[in-house]
Amino acid sequence: DGEGGPPVPAAPGRAQVFATVVDTFLEKLVAAGSYQRFANCYRCFYKLQPEMTRSIYDQFISQLQTSIKEEIQEVKDEGNLEVLFNSLDKIVEEAKNQEEPAWRPSGIPEEDVRSAMVPYLLKHRLYLRKILKEKEEENRKVAQSVLAGRDRIAELQQLIQARKHAWQ
Repeated sequence: DGEGGPPVPAAPGRAQVFATVVDTFLEKLVAAGSYQRFANCYRCFYKLQPEMTRSIYDQFISQLQTSIKEEIQEVKDEGNLEVLFNSLDKIVEEAKNQEEPAWRPSGIPEEDVRSAMVPYLLKHRLYLRKILKEKEEENRKVAQSVLAGRDRIAELQQLIQARKHAWQ
């Protein structure tokens, strides 16, 4: 088909990246709280009942992971993160086709407002000038019509005067 290579896989969406970050965080948390560290903290209990210590550790880690996953899921649900991530992905995808760079604030509010408002105001001024020219042309035509009407009235008045003198 002339493409010349395999299709480029799409970058993972922000929702996938977020899930990966959470999973990585959980893995590192479990690694940081290793069984060896847990056993060292409870050395006396470990020496008496190593199997029970392992069971407690496994339950603790399992419940910790479940609790963290539930909390993160609750945050995702309350914040509607899935929809927001997908929306952000869509915005980024649409922005890839733009040729001009995106606007960025300068940090100086006056300049930012000016840079946003001046193009709008210039465009509006151009529109208003166009409307003004149209109205001026319309007014010029109406003024010509009024002057022509006045001339016609003056002619008729003269005609009336002439006929009045002729009749008398």
